[in-house]
Amino acid sequence: MKNFLSVNDVSDVQGLVDEALRMKAHPQNSKIGAGKKLGLIFMNPSLRTRVSSQAAALNLGMEVIVLNTSGDSWQLEFEEGAIMNGKSAEHVKEAAAVMGQYFDVLGVRTFPSLQNREDDYSEKVLYAFVKYAGIPIVSLESATLHPLQSLADAITIYENSVSINNRNPRVVLMWAPHIKPLPQSVPNSFAQWMNAWGKVDFVISHPQGYELDKQFSQNAPVINDQEEALKDADFIYVKNWSSVNDYGKILPVEENWMLTNKKLKLTNKAKVMHCLPVRRNLVLSDEVLESEASLVIEEAGNRVWAAQAVLSSILKNG
Repeated sequence: MKNFLSVNDVSDVQGLVDEALRMKAHPQNSKIGAGKKLGLIFMNPSLRTRVSSQAAALNLGMEVIVLNTSGDSWQLEFEEGAIMNGKSAEHVKEAAAVMGQYFDVLGVRTFPSLQNREDDYSEKVLYAFVKYAGIPIVSLESATLHPLQSLADAITIYENSVSINNRNPRVVLMWAPHIKPLPQSVPNSFAQWMNAWGKVDFVISHPQGYELDKQFSQNAPVINDQEEALKDADFIYVKNWSSVNDYGKILPVEENWMLTNKKLKLTNKAKVMHCLPVRRNLVLSDEVLESEASLVIEEAGNRVWAAQAVLSSILKNG
């Protein structure tokens, strides 16, 4: 693996899941990262991604330096041919190239504007680091995808599918309400990984108007009736996202899409997942989050092993 930007950089999804689980069983069995440096650049807030990536790198023997661009560095310019007479003091061409001199691997977390779909979906910020850094790049979340989260999700589903015999588990990606527009990166990425993995019976459920971009959802069935989608579900991945077609907007929804214990009774004793942070009693109810159905803490814990498997694979590639 040269870079880790999406599932398309992974030749064998199940193999990477298996490797992550081997590392979970033996966290510090390999010191392949000894003498190597990992840089982590954050352009928006982070808890799990930042800490889990650091923990994973330390397990591998790497040294880690974290940079928050909102306050720790110069504001970056990404436009070609820009006349830099505004707020931006440094172009990504120099900044990324310099980072490439300092580190062996660079993790980058970007965020969409939710104003211009074409700009966001071009991933110009992430790809600029790929182009100019000259070292392997790991996406810590981008404008459209969150591959480390999705790998952790696959690990969590695989671990909790042992009781399901002779069939693939039914996994439902389910929209939830929120008070502000959120990006599509987590649902896009989850759909992309579930489709590529091929180990699950995958469906998507959301109100009308919240369709995901087909390049990520592909041919996954879409069910707009929440109760119908919940029937026979083994895993429910709850996540809010804003409209793709009416880009970045919150569209009115009359039905109450928050998942409750009553709705869980329609499922096959489904486990509930969410990437966190979660707004309680808006996206998910207290009763679900604090029930035996909730996997959110285990899922967050698996972020370490996802990052560790990815970093190890990149380091093995040289």
